[in-house]
Amino acid sequence: MPIKNALASVAVSNLTSSVPWYERLLGRAADAMPVPEVAEWKFERGGWLQVYQSKGRAGSSSVTLAVSNLAEQIAELDKLGIDPGPQMNSAKVKVVMIKDPDGNSIAFSEAMDPGTAQ
Repeated sequence: MPIKNALASVAVSNLTSSVPWYERLLGRAADAMPVPEVAEWKFERGGWLQVYQSKGRAGSSSVTLAVSNLAEQIAELDKLGIDPGPQMNSAKVKVVMIKDPDGNSIAFSEAMDPGTAQ
């Protein structure tokens, strides 16, 4: 059976306090809250980010969000008071990495090579 899509998930210690942080980061409210412990954002190419409450797993997640312009994303992070840290560049990709309040890693990535996932 072929895989049709992917869902990235991030475990947080408290969904009630994490959802506003992710709303600021993503610039909008969650698209769905299918159960009380889960908030979901859908992206234009079909992928989803799921933020869910799990105190035991909080802080151990990592997700990469593809952006079309990393410089614009860095400027937006600066406006939000989030330090994007050093930018990492290669011939195929440009990346910055931030941490959410629980310590989960969130990478923002701009593909430079058309063969790289976008």
